[in-house]
Amino acid sequence: MDRRCLKYCLTPAERRSFNRNGYLIVRDALPKARVRKLIKATERVDVKTRKVERIGPDERVHTREFLGEDQAFIDLIAYPRLLPKVWGILGWNIHIYLAHLDVTPIEPPDSKRGVGLGWHQDTGRVNQEMETRPRPRLSVKVAYFLSDTSEPGRGNFHVIPGSQLKDKMTFPRGDRKRMVNGGVPILAPKGSAVIFDRRLWHSARANYWTEPRKVAFYGYGYRWLQARGPCDVGKFWEKMDPIERQLCRNPPSDVHGWTSPKDEDVPLKGWIEKNVKNGLVGP
Repeated sequence: MDRRCLKYCLTPAERRSFNRNGYLIVRDALPKARVRKLIKATERVDVKTRKVERIGPDERVHTREFLGEDQAFIDLIAYPRLLPKVWGILGWNIHIYLAHLDVTPIEPPDSKRGVGLGWHQDTGRVNQEMETRPRPRLSVKVAYFLSDTSEPGRGNFHVIPGSQLKDKMTFPRGDRKRMVNGGVPILAPKGSAVIFDRRLWHSARANYWTEPRKVAFYGYGYRWLQARGPCDVGKFWEKMDPIERQLCRNPPSDVHGWTSPKDEDVPLKGWIEKNVKNGLVGP
């Protein structure tokens, strides 16, 4: 990993903002040339997925089978502008526990979906079965925006800032499909990224713009956290460096390696200790 990535480490101000609000916007995260490559790759996956899964043109594509489809997706696994912020939040004992690619079409003229919200927290039963209050963070997601959602009505990502510290939210009449007090749209331009806490109450919204909403989500969690989808990188595995392989769930040296890893299980740890002042990162 290039040491130049260290200039993108999580700053004290970013840490305070993330801990307070539950999310962090990283503007200009992706150069324009990289965005173009990712859009082309996304469009190919979109066409393929709709054909294989028989998804209609007005339906959203949500696929977890995309990483091995193009080098452009592989390059985001340990992306230098975002990974230092992720390890700054979670530390070095991490991997990708979930990744998905979403394409939200334009709402048809006769659509009756309205706002199309669906407020939720990530990781399902974890939110019912953890005993501590507030529940632990465990993971974060990085959302890379490949379409322009810098104005409302474009399928914007919505959040309730600070809700990651509240175990229960009260929705009007229990309806999670409505806008609630404190809910806000994230106005993310094309090429920006949003890091968010899994506990944050969030939602996408119906897309009433002139082009589909395209977002790639990379979820990073502790290595002992059960994966929630494939991490199949296919032919690209042989060319990956040790840190990328760690992030893609490289099996540990023995059964204890998930919870008591040896140095060879977590090369990211050694790299951080060598290159980051004092080696102090994460929680």
